[in-house]
Amino acid sequence: MTWFLRRIGVSVILIWIVASIVFLAIRMVPGDPAEILLSQGGIAPDPSLVAEIHSQLGLDKPLPVQYADRFVGLFRGDLGESLTDGTPVASEIMRRLPRTLELIAVSALLALIFGIPAGLIAANHPGGWLDRLSGWMSALGLSVPIFVVGTLLVLVFSQTLGLVPAGGYVPLWPDPARHFMLLAMPALTIALGLFPIIFRMTRASVLEVLQRDFVRTATAKGLSHGAIMSRHVLRNALMPVVTVLGLQLGTLLGGTVLVEYVFNFPGLSGLMVDAVNARDYPFVEGVVLVIAILFVLINLGVDLIYGVLDPRVRRS
Repeated sequence: MTWFLRRIGVSVILIWIVASIVFLAIRMVPGDPAEILLSQGGIAPDPSLVAEIHSQLGLDKPLPVQYADRFVGLFRGDLGESLTDGTPVASEIMRRLPRTLELIAVSALLALIFGIPAGLIAANHPGGWLDRLSGWMSALGLSVPIFVVGTLLVLVFSQTLGLVPAGGYVPLWPDPARHFMLLAMPALTIALGLFPIIFRMTRASVLEVLQRDFVRTATAKGLSHGAIMSRHVLRNALMPVVTVLGLQLGTLLGGTVLVEYVFNFPGLSGLMVDAVNARDYPFVEGVVLVIAILFVLINLGVDLIYGVLDPRVRRS
């Protein structure tokens, strides 16, 4: 329990540090945000409009007051309002965030379903046909850019075969069939990028664990190969896989922009790009902050899973 509380405390401190860095980074960007937003064609903006945006953003207050106001707003769930249309930042992020989380979760599930078994089989039969085939597939998956994979899937399954729509999004209810049909190709695109990483890490980790002394001892005691793999090897081999998967999921939170663009998927990455293009600073700050907090929470989850898989981590 002490280890668990310590990890929670470290994560809370990291979230505070991340929020502080995001706050300072937005305000250290060269140029006045209000003037940059209002400037058009090299014409100086109206000073009254600049003052109005300063007031809306709180930039007319001293920096310590802005800092305090920002954290009070965070505790209330208030991330400000859009400069372009007045939309509450928090409500728009909460509308798009579940879509991105669902996309990442389905992609990770597909990659794990195929990557871990393939890695286990390849490690048990090194040099076999499945090992070579999976190796070629993983090399291909790592070398082809994700937007090329997405475009090829659209050309084959939508334009040529007409099996699924080319892109878009509908809520889960009242049409779950169309929802998952539209989710399938972007999720498959991301999964094809995750599969080589999961496969290679699983294969390398299993091969390394198979050389340890406790595996030789279990073999000498007469345990079957299946029992050794399920009771001893798999649990130890999964720890590096969990670490890599956690890092990849954190990266995907803000890195699905190309997939969202190819499949016209209205997720969080697309919202961030739109906010940057529109110079909508409250949205930029809000999205970056949410992604950073989720990244910290994912790493906390990885640490907790590590503690479950390996009790030595908790004791240390």
